[in-house]
Amino acid sequence: MSSTLLGSTLLDCVRRFADAHADGSGVARTPIPGLYAMRATAPSQMQYAISKPLVAMVLQGSKRVIMGSTTFDFGAGDSLLISADVPNVSQITRATIGAPYYSLVLDIDPAVTQSLVMEIGVANAEAGAPVRVDATEAEVADTALRLMRLLDRPSSIPVLKDQLVRELHYWLLTGRHGAGIRSLGFTDSHANRIARAVALIRNAYAETLPVERLADAAGMSLSSFHQHFRAVTSLSPLQFQKQLRLLEARRMMISEGAAISNAAYSVGYESIPQFTREYGRLFGSSPAKDIRESVGKVQVAA
Repeated sequence: MSSTLLGSTLLDCVRRFADAHADGSGVARTPIPGLYAMRATAPSQMQYAISKPLVAMVLQGSKRVIMGSTTFDFGAGDSLLISADVPNVSQITRATIGAPYYSLVLDIDPAVTQSLVMEIGVANAEAGAPVRVDATEAEVADTALRLMRLLDRPSSIPVLKDQLVRELHYWLLTGRHGAGIRSLGFTDSHANRIARAVALIRNAYAETLPVERLADAAGMSLSSFHQHFRAVTSLSPLQFQKQLRLLEARRMMISEGAAISNAAYSVGYESIPQFTREYGRLFGSSPAKDIRESVGKVQVAA
C-alpha cells in the first residue's frame, strides 16, 4: 500500500470512494455488505424512512434526524446510532459543492453482535431510546479507516473484511454506543422479539396481517406485544405497517413514475381517497403535488 494511502484519513477515503461511486441519491455502496458511503453537495429535502439498525459516522457537513418529538442535530465527528426499526425524518442541513456532506454508514449485524455478546459476557439490558448521537470514538474511526482502505486492494476484501467488520462491531459494543446495541446481542430480548415481527411486516406490508400472527412471531401475548412493539418502534403495529405502505408508494411514484392509483393498490390500499388522506398526513403534501415537484426537479437538473 502506498504511503499516500497510509496517510489518508477516514474522510479522505470516504470522499474518494463516494465521489467516484455515489448514485443519483448520493449513496455509494461498497463491495463490503452493509457498508456504504453517503455524499451530498447541497442541503436535502426531508427524507422519510423506517430505518434498520445502523451507525452513521458523519465526516463532513451536518445532518438533522427527527424521531417523534425529539430532534438530533449533529455533524463531523459525531455518530448516529439507530438501534431498532424506527420511523424517522432526516435532512442534510450543511453541504455545498465545495464542502460536500460525507458520512460512512454500517448496518448493525445482529449475528455479529450476538456472537460478541456471548464472547464478552456482557449483561442483558433493554436498549432504551432507539436513536442517539454520540461523539465518534477513536477506535471506531480507526477500524472504519482500515476497512475503507481494503477497497483500494480488492483482493484483500474476501480475506480481511469479516474480521474488520467484527472488530468495528466490538468497538461499538464496548464504547459509548454499547448500551444502545447490547440488547440486539440477546436473541430473547424484547428488541429482538419485536424485530421478528417487524421483519414479517416488512416482507408482507401489502397484506392484512392479524396482530395475533405478529404476536406469535414475537413469542409474546397480545398485551405484552402491543406494549413492547410501541416501546421499541414508537408506533402501534398498524401504524408501522401503514407508514411502510406509504413510504413504498411514495418511492414507486417518485422513483419509478408509477401512477397514484397503481402505487396505492400495489401497497394494499383499496380506496384512493383514503390513500390520499393518509399520504397527506404523513408527508404534509398530496401525492399529485409530490409527483409534480419531483418531475420539476428532474427537468431543472436536465
